[in-house]
Amino acid sequence: MIRLNKYIAHHSSYSRREADKAIQSGYVRVNGEIEENPATQIDENDVEVYISGKKVAPRDKYTVIVYNKPKGELVTKSDPKGRRTIYDSLEKKYKHFIPVGRLDYATEGVLLLTDASKIATALMTSNLERIYKVKIKGEITPQMEEAMLNGLELKDATAGAHEKSKITSMTFAPFLGYKIQKNAHNYSTLKIAIAEGQNREIRRFFAHFGAEVADLKRISFAEIELNNLPTGKTRFLTRGEYNALHTFIKAEEKKAKERGHK
Repeated sequence: MIRLNKYIAHHSSYSRREADKAIQSGYVRVNGEIEENPATQIDENDVEVYISGKKVAPRDKYTVIVYNKPKGELVTKSDPKGRRTIYDSLEKKYKHFIPVGRLDYATEGVLLLTDASKIATALMTSNLERIYKVKIKGEITPQMEEAMLNGLELKDATAGAHEKSKITSMTFAPFLGYKIQKNAHNYSTLKIAIAEGQNREIRRFFAHFGAEVADLKRISFAEIELNNLPTGKTRFLTRGEYNALHTFIKAEEKKAKERGHK
């Protein structure tokens, strides 16, 4: 059991004093009934509390950070060849954090890490938008644009893959969007938005058309951007980003429950 004012202060932006005021002013309902005593004991595992019509509820405690991954780092705990990994750069307090998917050795930009495996899995397997800035050698052809718009199925997707990759075939969903910034004979640049995170899929996609990816940078994941974060540095999510993530996780949990009842 916990005092009502303490419960509100723990699980909202209200201070204890502000919670007292809201309760005494009649703005708080507990299980549908107005409660004006801040010291009322409630069962925090079996209660519905609303302030001015907004629900106050415990949040699962987890941390998510954004890392601006530089080129030349592997997204892995350790490398048999002794190459640099992200954990060589990250502060010690983040050594147990789980990366949300992978960016390959030569790719830079937004990499999310979290201390909660369920958050990592939910984000990794999601179809949330990932935006990349891509520089390719050569021109962007009509065939590339058609495949970006309509998707692509390759029985042989080994071009552009890592030499040890066991993935040979690959299906590319239509891109969520793309914007050509420069189209020239030597180099072309574009921004692309995709909803998947398959193994080296962007490099494989362009390699199918004989175009090598010269530079690849992820500039956002689910609208979480670098926000001027220097290369090799980390930042915490903003309150707005956490709120959006919390809404997404709750929606995913609801979907999972609905699937379980079918």
